[in-house]
Amino acid sequence: MTTPPFVPGLELSRRFYLQAVRPLLEEAVPGMAHSAARLGSGSEVLGFDTARSADHEWGPRLQIFLEPQDVARHGAAVTALLSERLPKTFCGYPTHFTDNGEAGIGVMRLTDGPVRHRVEITDPSTWFTARLGFDPGAGITSADWLATPSQRLAEVTAGAVFHDGLGRLGPARTALDWYPRDLWRHVLACQWQRISQEEAFVGRCGEVGDELGSAVVAARLVRDLMRLCLLMDRRYPPYGKWLGSAFARTPQASALTPSLTAALAATDWHTREHHLARAYETVAEAHNRLGLSAPVDPTTRPYHQRPFQVLHAERFAEALTSGITDPAVRALPMTGAVDQFIDNTDALSRPDLTRAASRAAGENPAS
Repeated sequence: MTTPPFVPGLELSRRFYLQAVRPLLEEAVPGMAHSAARLGSGSEVLGFDTARSADHEWGPRLQIFLEPQDVARHGAAVTALLSERLPKTFCGYPTHFTDNGEAGIGVMRLTDGPVRHRVEITDPSTWFTARLGFDPGAGITSADWLATPSQRLAEVTAGAVFHDGLGRLGPARTALDWYPRDLWRHVLACQWQRISQEEAFVGRCGEVGDELGSAVVAARLVRDLMRLCLLMDRRYPPYGKWLGSAFARTPQASALTPSLTAALAATDWHTREHHLARAYETVAEAHNRLGLSAPVDPTTRPYHQRPFQVLHAERFAEALTSGITDPAVRALPMTGAVDQFIDNTDALSRPDLTRAASRAAGENPAS
């Protein structure tokens, strides 16, 4: 198969819906209300796909949303019709997906028979509940927000809606667009708290000759600062593969990237600490510009009586918490959203586990 010119995945899916899927859907059940979108997992949903992405889980694919009763009545028939009548290729890309040998990993392949397509037929409530653990159409509680990893929130608020005949995708995505203001303060405060807990360790590890340990701590702090900047910019931090790409789009990236890069490249703790201190002050100044709390002195200072330069980031956590007006949010423990205290892909990919973990941490007692 000749490799076709690269088309960004969202554009490919939009054309596929309009030119190939929608005509067959209207032929199968004329007048049936539906919505169509490309949401969920996949680099194209976040806008980070390249030609490399075509090697797995990428291609002409989308979701078709129907009313629950229409899924029950027509879902199987529509799926079968698409298998029989969709073109074998679209814009040069196969519409048939096969397993590449890894469970659940689909790759495009040519076929002479019916296509095993990636047009998912579902209803909004079922789809959102499977992705998030709750249906935003039924309302969103604080428990729902905090039990949902930011990657999952990014997956359902990014991507593209091609048609919303059901009138449910738009309102759901708007409702999920960002945390309520007091919960935003809480999540930000918990992120600052994470930084406060390790910022002195860069120097302490180095002081005892553990430069490797110091570098590991510095890398963790860089990651937390990047995630903090995304949260400050009202962007859901994606998982590790795309964290740097997403961070590069924040207003702080141009000023921070040299300091963060230098901190990671440093071979001694003094240099590492110096560059991190500059980064702390830059992010602290950006925090003050948000106006979410009373201004906090953005300068670094010694760590108590020890010769390590830190921001004492807990000051920012305290200022944010003091600005929370909702008593229920103020009473939440400082563990934050589930992906602020869990860093395991298998756990964060399962809403049942994230909700259980968040409940155990005391973040969602109502769920």
